[in-house]
Amino acid sequence: MTDNSGGSPRPRTGRERIKTLTQAALNVDVRVEQVEALLEGLSTTLEGMNVSLENLDDTMVRFNDTITKIDALAPRMDAVVDRMEATVHRVERIVGLVESVLSPLTATEDALRDAVNIVKKIARR
Repeated sequence: MTDNSGGSPRPRTGRERIKTLTQAALNVDVRVEQVEALLEGLSTTLEGMNVSLENLDDTMVRFNDTITKIDALAPRMDAVVDRMEATVHRVERIVGLVESVLSPLTATEDALRDAVNIVKKIARR
């Protein structure tokens, strides 16, 4: 018997080499098929992503248009708020004036009611 543990391996026969090469070729063929399947799946995925990115681009364009419209609307809204504040201020002044004008009338009304109540009490006795 030959000790192969420390020496060089025994030479392979032509048949063994052909068998090994055939097996390697089959393994490579299987791997190539796997890579082709992977690339086909990746191609489909990339096509889907391309459509998604196109849709995202369209959405971003619309979003940008909306932001631009909001930016244009902001100064107009500020003007509306300023006009509303001025109107509220005028209404507050009018209410204050009406309260000032009506306070003597209210006092007179209270005095007249008190007088009528006193007269009613006297009349009941």
